[in-house]
Amino acid sequence: MNRTHLRSISFVTLLIAALALTACAGPRVGAGSPSASADVASTPASPSEAAEPSMVASASAAPSEDLGPFACTFPIEQRGEPVHTQLVDVRVGTHDGYDRVVFEFDNGIPEYVLSAAEPPYTEDPSGLPIEVDGAAALHLAMIGGTRFDTEYDETYSGPLEFAPGFPALVNLVEAGDFEAVSSWFIGLADDACVRVLVLDGPDRLVVDIEH
Repeated sequence: MNRTHLRSISFVTLLIAALALTACAGPRVGAGSPSASADVASTPASPSEAAEPSMVASASAAPSEDLGPFACTFPIEQRGEPVHTQLVDVRVGTHDGYDRVVFEFDNGIPEYVLSAAEPPYTEDPSGLPIEVDGAAALHLAMIGGTRFDTEYDETYSGPLEFAPGFPALVNLVEAGDFEAVSSWFIGLADDACVRVLVLDGPDRLVVDIEH
């Protein structure tokens, strides 16, 4: 057997071994693959978690550009063509000069009325008393915004009360969700001026409280 024939046999043997090793090895996970992505989906709070006040400020309640002035007279409202939209998230955060509350929706921004509130505070629609911490409070009614879909399944199952203890925002508590109207009390450390923003991408109704 000549050297050329031996080299051919050796090359074929090496090629078969290399192919076998490649077939046994699993796919490599690189930085650009889905399993190595830096984006981490948050886990919704369970109904039992929702019963307790949340003490965590979400980093996603971030400041925006071109914020505009604060207003010190109430009510502040936006009326127009009725929109039926599902509440999917509620967040709070604190920033230089103001605290922020964010209501996120899946399909447009509902009509809203933000007004000064006086005790006794009551739930909607039961009229039962509800405790709101703080020396002052605001009441936000979002008409056409609800955390229940047409099958009465929850589209938002996170906390229904926040107690962040921020400079201005002391307490945020749901007052009710009835007939597609979501209402919340915003407990304040003192009387304050506010700024209401409507943002998209995703759809958000934002209340900034000056401090």
